[in-house]
Amino acid sequence: MRAFREAVEAGDADAMEALLAEDVVFTSPVVFKPYAGKAITAAILRGVVRVFEDFRYVREINDTGGRDHALVFTARVGDREITGCDFLRLNADGLIEEFMVMVRPLSGAQALAEAMGARFDQILKEAEARSA
Repeated sequence: MRAFREAVEAGDADAMEALLAEDVVFTSPVVFKPYAGKAITAAILRGVVRVFEDFRYVREINDTGGRDHALVFTARVGDREITGCDFLRLNADGLIEEFMVMVRPLSGAQALAEAMGARFDQILKEAEARSA
């Protein structure tokens, strides 16, 4: 999914949001319950952009049908190096309908959970404002 990759690499949150389906489901690497909806997913992505340092995609894997994509990345949260993958599934309109993130190692996932948790009240407020 070249458009999404380019939006993330450019730090263009509006372009990222434009590629999300209204009913997108985001599955976090550090929270049990998935988040449903474009507003909360976009707000989470904006939060992640603020938390990750030295983020870069290092590999892109696409299925031949064009609906499933995996974007492998590296980043840093504080002093923790993270390797992760964004798994994207597109709907019939070419928008992201499923967005699942996995990260490793455990210490990196814990650092990510702590950093995002510290910002989550603001993320929820942003999502509520965008939904209104």
